[in-house]
Amino acid sequence: MACGHADVKHTTGGGTTTHATGQGSGSAQGSAAPAPVAAPDVGCLSPSCAYHAGAAAYFTCLAGGAGACFHFGAPCTPADSCMFDAADRTYKQCGKPVEGQCKQWGAACAPATGCMFDPADGLHHHCEQITGGTCAQYGALCAP
Repeated sequence: MACGHADVKHTTGGGTTTHATGQGSGSAQGSAAPAPVAAPDVGCLSPSCAYHAGAAAYFTCLAGGAGACFHFGAPCTPADSCMFDAADRTYKQCGKPVEGQCKQWGAACAPATGCMFDPADGLHHHCEQITGGTCAQYGALCAP
């Protein structure tokens, strides 16, 4: 199993099956060994497509937090094709994405999540007031 919840099954000598699902369990009958304990849910990674200001391009964010991505992967395009244009500091629809960059800009847009790059501090914030592809009022930090 690659990730997620573990459901470990063991057959006892008498032909019955015991289950361990992340909770410790043992036998009140004084058996020689307690039932095995499965590791708790870790969850699957959910990489996102994040803007990298230094490269002026989008890359898969493999690890991040506090408004920033700490580990970038391959170039990507956001699912809604709404990308940050560093030249005029606005978000626009990208008609021709190539290797994480946009080669043909369209109309102003805002990411569906409302999480936008703030060029003033270089971090991603939830935008409280979106206006024409820009954010008039930034709020809390968000995951890029």
